[in-house]
Amino acid sequence: MGIIGSIIIGGLAGWFASMFMKSDTGVIVNIILGIVGAAVAGFIFGLVGVSFSGILGYLIAGFVGAVILIAVGRKVF
Repeated sequence: MGIIGSIIIGGLAGWFASMFMKSDTGVIVNIILGIVGAAVAGFIFGLVGVSFSGILGYLIAGFVGAVILIAVGRKVF
């Protein structure tokens, strides 16, 4: 997936996660949460042997990772 596709899917994943967690974040933070969340979730799921592929897989991984990042951020701050 290209850079533009990653930004769009990451933004959607971050937006879904912020809606799910009732977080009050902006568009840029949603994109960052989605992209970084996908990397975090990919790493965590990779440890247990689960891998995602394609647009839907990237969206799911980004959502799960962004939810994890929001939850950790709330605990820290």
